[in-house]
Parts: sequence; C-alpha cells; structure tokens
Amino acid sequence: MLRTLTDFISEIAGGARESTFAENDYRLAAAALLVHVVTIDGVVGEDEMARLRGILGRRFELGEDDAGRLLEAAIARDAEAVDLYAFTSVLNRALDEEGRKRIVEMMFEVAYADGGLTEFEDNLVWRAAELLNVSSRDRVQLRKTVRDAAGDAGEE
Repeated sequence: MLRTLTDFISEIAGGARESTFAENDYRLAAAALLVHVVTIDGVVGEDEMARLRGILGRRFELGEDDAGRLLEAAIARDAEAVDLYAFTSVLNRALDEEGRKRIVEMMFEVAYADGGLTEFEDNLVWRAAELLNVSSRDRVQLRKTVRDAAGDAGEE
C-alpha cells in the first residue's frame, strides 16, 4: 500500500527519476518532512502537491524542474524512513534556530494547503518541532500566523 501511495505521489509530482540531492542535504530532509505532512492524513490531492512543489521552489530558490526532482527524492526518502529523527537530525546540524522555525512554518503551510489542519498533521508538526528544538510557544505562534494567512488567502 505504501508503495502504491508513493508511486501515485511520484506520478503527480512529475515523475522525475534523477536526484541531485545528497542524503545529508538539509533541503531533502525538510522536503521529506513536508511530504510526510501531506501524506499523513491518507488523502493526497493534486492541489496539495502543487502547493508543496511551490513552497519547495520558493523557500529553497529552485526552478520548477529542480523542485520536482527534490520532491521526487523526498517522496522516496519518506517512504524509507522509520522515524522523524532521520530528517530532524540533519536539519539540527545544518540550520540555526531561525532556519528550524522556518521548517516548522513550512510544515504548517503544507498542512493548511487543503483548507484545514487535521489532528494528525498538528501532532506530526508538534513532534517534529520538539525534535527541532522549536519551543511550544514559537510553534503555536507559527501555527496561528500560517492559519491566519491561509484564512486571508481563502477569502480573496
């Protein structure tokens, strides 16, 4: 079942097969966390994947092709992972406090991409934030900021 889901996500992501992102690349670790957020509720929509690809491109200053390759590599890494530590340890080594907060913010952005935050998504972000040493206060503030922005975007 997991293989079927990752094949489906790969197809939506554009089917890029060649990866230029190393195992210890913080962008790959961050993207894998974001893929995990998108897939945790078991419903993966094209809008969510497009939003995820856009966030990766914008936040990591990647072109559309590179963002697609990063997404493909992240899908594969997420499918192989047994826990969040594999990703958060790379991010803790590579990023300062502000960088780790940006990762949590990105996680909330993709969680709200489908219009709301499920308890599974919220719990996942909470666990990742703890592993990233992002305080509860900062996590709650980031969630509020992203939720408010998502609400404003939905009203336009």
